[in-house]
Amino acid sequence: MDIEDRYFKNISSRERALFEGAITMGALFHQFVGTPVNSESAETLEKSIKEAMELQPCIEEVEVKIDRELLEEAKSEFNYVSLNGDMLDIRVVSKYDDKKAVLRMEYIEDLKYPLMYVESIDE
Repeated sequence: MDIEDRYFKNISSRERALFEGAITMGALFHQFVGTPVNSESAETLEKSIKEAMELQPCIEEVEVKIDRELLEEAKSEFNYVSLNGDMLDIRVVSKYDDKKAVLRMEYIEDLKYPLMYVESIDE
């Protein structure tokens, strides 16, 4: 069975790059938010998130940064916190055929919200 012809023939390569990047961003957010983390484990968690999400179809690169200052500020007496969206700065590069999409999630202070958005996409 040709998956491309059967399930994706109704969208362009550009749309497919966006679709795959957005699916990965959503999966990343909802899979890892709530994970116990502290300053000592943050690097390992960043690497785990990156490597897991790069397994997704069409994903070329994932960059994950966990804000260490926020970890320290939120740390409980048990020496860890639950990861939340405010602590994440994520960049996902998705490519399909000759089209590349870059999706971001970062905490936007003015919005008081970890916003996911399309940073750039090939025309």
